[in-house]
Amino acid sequence: MTALPIENLLFREHQGVLALIGAGGKTSLMFQFARLLLRSGHRVLTTTTTKIFVPTREQSAVLIVASDPQSVLHQSSSSLANSRHITAAAQRLPNSNKLKGFSSEEILQFAESGIFDWILVEADGAAHRPLKAPAAHEPVIPSCTSILIAVIGLDVLNQPLSEKVVFRCELAGPRMGLNQDEHVSEAALVRLIIHPGGVFKGAPPGARRLIFLNKSDDAELRAAGSRIATMLATAEANPAEAVIVGQALDELRIHALHHLACTP
Repeated sequence: MTALPIENLLFREHQGVLALIGAGGKTSLMFQFARLLLRSGHRVLTTTTTKIFVPTREQSAVLIVASDPQSVLHQSSSSLANSRHITAAAQRLPNSNKLKGFSSEEILQFAESGIFDWILVEADGAAHRPLKAPAAHEPVIPSCTSILIAVIGLDVLNQPLSEKVVFRCELAGPRMGLNQDEHVSEAALVRLIIHPGGVFKGAPPGARRLIFLNKSDDAELRAAGSRIATMLATAEANPAEAVIVGQALDELRIHALHHLACTP
């Protein structure tokens, strides 16, 4: 188990934009990161470029819904005096418990305002599957992103490739070298991670890239995460600087941190 606190790896700078893509726990991870930043005294905005569920009070005590970014900034300026964590969305979606987010350009407005120290953005959707392959229009990563984290649920391992466990499995299969109903292996996950159309598709050139292997609920899955990291470390086109093996639910648990030689 790594002794390095995750905040020392991710939040070296005082300010930035962290975007979460992929599948298997992005929302939970976003709000866990917000808690870490709050404990360090930072002012935090959590939001999305796609859709998220309305946060619980435990996740975020303040929710601002406004389509005009300037209105969000104005309301945030008043709210930050009492709460250093704000969640914002452009609108409530009818007949659902979901919120619609902002464009990449609007996220840039939030970042340039200087009101927040850190902006955490859920920048992808996966319909609650542990793994996904992005379509042509995905993910929706803000151009100002400084840290990009691709999330994968380790519970996809050894499951047959199907839409039940892999979002857009018709795209994922060819990128992983799998046919429908073949089991998702560690090597198949590595192929998706390093594929040009894989988990880091559309990554801004200047963003740091990391992988969070989530749902490492037992020793077997933690060992699988370590093997995936080892395979990535020796891959010719490894796209990430580190692999984190952990659990986003409850208290954020980091079981292992593997530094990689990033050679995009």
